[in-house]
Amino acid sequence: MALAALGLTLAACGSGSNASSSVTVTVTRTRTVTTTRTVTTTPHGSKAAAACSGGDLSGSFALVPGSAGAGQVEYALTLTNTSGKTCYVTGTPQAQLLGKSGSSLPTNVEPAQSGAATAVKVSLAPEAVATANARFSPDVPGTGDAQTGACEPKAYTLRVQANGGGTVDVPVQPPTSVCERGLLTFQLLHAAS
Repeated sequence: MALAALGLTLAACGSGSNASSSVTVTVTRTRTVTTTRTVTTTPHGSKAAAACSGGDLSGSFALVPGSAGAGQVEYALTLTNTSGKTCYVTGTPQAQLLGKSGSSLPTNVEPAQSGAATAVKVSLAPEAVATANARFSPDVPGTGDAQTGACEPKAYTLRVQANGGGTVDVPVQPPTSVCERGLLTFQLLHAAS
């Protein structure tokens, strides 16, 4: 009988009222990520144009008629793509004034829109033209210039540094002195209209 009582006690302990249960909770977090990608494509079979080299270009640096005023004049630099392929120019022209014998003259190129404009690539197909005007004083001496006679020797050539390397020599028409130690205030290169 004692054995039966023990069996009932054990059965009562295993069943019942103190049973536990578990609950599973699933937490899902959503994260949104936005990415932007710029893709530049060229037509099938073509290559992106390279910067023009000095050998790709010809040009001139000529007086703009009626531009004289306040002791300054304006000359237009024109650059023509004489190669058989498309190339580009960009920015403020970098240049050196040269005398009649080809000797370097004082030259200081400054941008006309310093910090106010953004240079763009000007794509030049064969025979296309880019231009940039420069203002300067041909006869008002500045610091460091001769104060009597011509302020600086006459420039006959403007040597322009090409974006793709090399230089192109363009005639100055008409030859002129550039005062203030060769100060040329250039606009950015843009497509000729």
